[in-house]
Amino acid sequence: MNFDPDRTAVVIVDMQNGFCHPDGSLYAPPSENAIEPCKELVDRARDAGSHVVFTRDVHPPDQFEDAYYYDEFDRWGEHVVEESWEAQLVEELSPAKEDLVVVKHTYNAFYQTQLDGWLDAHGIDDLVFAGTLANVCVLHTASAAGFRDYRPVVVDDALGYLEADDQKYAVEHADWLFGERKTLTEVQFE
Repeated sequence: MNFDPDRTAVVIVDMQNGFCHPDGSLYAPPSENAIEPCKELVDRARDAGSHVVFTRDVHPPDQFEDAYYYDEFDRWGEHVVEESWEAQLVEELSPAKEDLVVVKHTYNAFYQTQLDGWLDAHGIDDLVFAGTLANVCVLHTASAAGFRDYRPVVVDDALGYLEADDQKYAVEHADWLFGERKTLTEVQFE
């Protein structure tokens, strides 16, 4: 599948030390395994002159202290705390100066961030998603993109996950309900 580089952004979701490095508090080996496919996708996008967006899941230490219901620290334990090593992107995926880095505080990278405005200002229609976790932040951000009338495409073999069923669910759900799924080799920029 060919993507117009001028109207496409590759969105790499939460490829951070806390999720992708063996010393991370929410480390999952498939997330570490997704580093190289994500890097390949980013390199191909940059070579074609396409846009690249990185998201970072970051939590201030007191983010959930006054939470009524939504408390990620209860669900997952304390993770990717603001200004910590865990919250940094993995070394292999360093943003270039022209890339957008979105700091988010929920599963959805559109929620209370600059992402939608930046995409609109750059004339982006198609979003190619990779990163981690497939059925959490990738799925919620891709679905939010679809609701905003972007074309979300999830790259099956460039996703981190906890269990294989999580990845399978995410890509099948995206394809069925709001977007498309492709493999890394199917994503071409022309």
